[in-house]
Amino acid sequence: MIHLYNLDVLLQTALITHRYPAAERGGIYRPSSRPVERIGLALEPPPQVGNWVRDNNLDALWLHRPWRLDQAALPPDVGVLYHHLPFDETLTTGYNVPLAAALGLSELDILGYKTAPGPADAHLPPRPIGMVGAVPHRSFDEWKQLINNLFGGYDRAEFGSVRMPEMVAVVGAMNPALIQEAHECGVGLYLTGEYRKSAQEAVDETGMAVIAIGHRRTEEWGLRALAGLLREKIGVEVHVYRSNAPL
Repeated sequence: MIHLYNLDVLLQTALITHRYPAAERGGIYRPSSRPVERIGLALEPPPQVGNWVRDNNLDALWLHRPWRLDQAALPPDVGVLYHHLPFDETLTTGYNVPLAAALGLSELDILGYKTAPGPADAHLPPRPIGMVGAVPHRSFDEWKQLINNLFGGYDRAEFGSVRMPEMVAVVGAMNPALIQEAHECGVGLYLTGEYRKSAQEAVDETGMAVIAIGHRRTEEWGLRALAGLLREKIGVEVHVYRSNAPL
């Protein structure tokens, strides 16, 4: 029998939450002792969240951004989990192993590290900003098609000087230093969530191709990946909510 605590422990491991300051780790947002057979996943609390929970007979919720959750609308024994930063860094653009598999990246290496926010957090392990990996030969048009298939679109695609990149970076930020570091690693295509104009000069100088997928699209991909993880690891029934409609 699965309980909210078991889900919390599983996600602590899957999202590597020990790397984060205590205030950023997420976890149990609303305690419950109710056994969990059906869980709902959403980036934000859905409109009429109580109706969605009752219509699907959900035992628990997982939310990426729970801040506006109307807890009074929920049945009293429905528990809630949340993870914000660990989800973003582990299941969107960043060092994201499931996404690497979907993109065909191999021989993964880390690109960039986040620095500790303050002396009190200096003991925490470093957190990668992104990953680089070797990829099968694909043209830029083929990469755009793959991204479109995986994410349902992209915001911006800038052709680079390398016709068929042998190395690709997937990075949770875009700035001149990261573009340069990726270039020095032999990367020809840089995948990220949001295109940053501040990195344009570095993009031009290195000839880097860039596809900015859109942060929301990467979150929705991560939500589907999380659903797959929960189904595989503990066999619960998972309902995913997106854009005011369950998937």
